[in-house]
Amino acid sequence: AQLPRLHSLLVSVDGELVEERYFNGAKRWRWANLKSASKSVLSSLIGIALDRGYLESLQDPVVKFFPEYFDREADPSRKTITLEDLLTMRSGMESTSSRNYGGWVQSRNWVRHVLMRPMLEPPGSRMIYSTGNTHLLSAILTQATGMSTLEFARQYLGKPLSIQIHPWMRDPQGIYFGGNEMHLTPRAMLEIGKLYLNHGLSGRTRVVSKSWIQDSLKPRTYSPRNGYGYGFGWWNQPMITHQIYFAWGYGGQFIFIVPDLRLVVVVTSSPRPGRGRREHRQAILDLLELDILPAIAQPSTNQD
Repeated sequence: AQLPRLHSLLVSVDGELVEERYFNGAKRWRWANLKSASKSVLSSLIGIALDRGYLESLQDPVVKFFPEYFDREADPSRKTITLEDLLTMRSGMESTSSRNYGGWVQSRNWVRHVLMRPMLEPPGSRMIYSTGNTHLLSAILTQATGMSTLEFARQYLGKPLSIQIHPWMRDPQGIYFGGNEMHLTPRAMLEIGKLYLNHGLSGRTRVVSKSWIQDSLKPRTYSPRNGYGYGFGWWNQPMITHQIYFAWGYGGQFIFIVPDLRLVVVVTSSPRPGRGRREHRQAILDLLELDILPAIAQPSTNQD
């Protein structure tokens, strides 16, 4: 309650909502802007598309979907970028995030702008965080399924989880922004976390394959900025004696999954830029590590 940027805190243990609090004018029914936590949701859509045969393989090259942007003068290594490279932020292309973000989203063709970025690393090597990578995945999903990313998400994620998925920003070609600006309620975010905790099941309904969940959470690379592991759109980091997996968005939007405690924690916050953003993020991590994890783990310790 002392955190001015905090909007919500939800705690679920073994599928039971044990804590739900809203702060600073936030309400249960109000949409939260997931910011880059959208990347984790988009990853689930890619997994579903693979399960259902809309996509053939993560090893498919990106050039297969956008041959018109790969001319004869293109760097040959660009033609080897795969879907997996996009998911793991290892495309090797210059980032469209941070200082390059404004120029990208003001461009007339976001897909072309991403694919024209200089190659800084060989594909599949060092992690270069870029929302442009995940926007390409949204464009690929749209092309492969014949549906918009919103339509696909509503059909194959929203319906089985019984959550509403609100329309969000689109690029000049009408492609839904891949990896940013998705809007979900905190309770809907909790259902996403429970889906991953339960290995792709929602109740008895198989939404996405167990193997996709396992592959998504497995670290494929590590951030040069913070050292966190990164899988298919999901971050991971040990905390105390627990392995934590999380979706993470600008300003303090989180879905934390702690499998050994059967725990899902959702946090939403003000997405506005401003002072105190980094301190707020650290306060959330401290709250998880110093308060929530010990509180959930303590009963099992007492029983022992």
